[in-house]
Amino acid sequence: MNTNILIVGVGGQGTLLASVLLGNLALMKGYDVKLSEVHGMSQRGGSVVTHVKISDDTVNSPLIEKGDADVILAFEELEAYRWLPYLKKGGEMYVNTQQIMPMPVVLGQAKYPEDIMGTLEENAGAVNTLDALSIATECGSVKAVNVVLLGAASKALPFSEEEWISVIEKFVKPKFVDLNKEAFAKGREA
Repeated sequence: MNTNILIVGVGGQGTLLASVLLGNLALMKGYDVKLSEVHGMSQRGGSVVTHVKISDDTVNSPLIEKGDADVILAFEELEAYRWLPYLKKGGEMYVNTQQIMPMPVVLGQAKYPEDIMGTLEENAGAVNTLDALSIATECGSVKAVNVVLLGAASKALPFSEEEWISVIEKFVKPKFVDLNKEAFAKGREA
């Protein structure tokens, strides 16, 4: 297996926990894994991206080049749009339909792009959209968007549902385990 996954979002959405869960699950299954996190003013709502490379062989570089991502997990529409050039031809996207206005848009200095979903659908192999924010809220916390998206993408990855639950139980704080297990299940159903 050689799989390159970009996890993209806005600071505070839980992209880093998602990469920790995915990376540790792959390690537990015996794959070589490299993660590279890029924080762009993440605590102030800036763009955050994590490169996750999983392989049967040695992974030499943690960074995914343009056109090499098999899967993009996008926690927000504009981030999906920004990182689209990194998706390989025929690659798959999982996109939370939430829109978070960046500061230039809020200040009236820029416009939020129109028809992002149309652009994604024209250029990606498959675009799976879901309202992960509503699902997470239904589970009890907006912070569970990350695990909802992992649940949605889990069927495209070679790990069983039980293995995903195991990694959630191991790496999520105990008081949030049940909430995250529910979020994962609902994302998987979505």
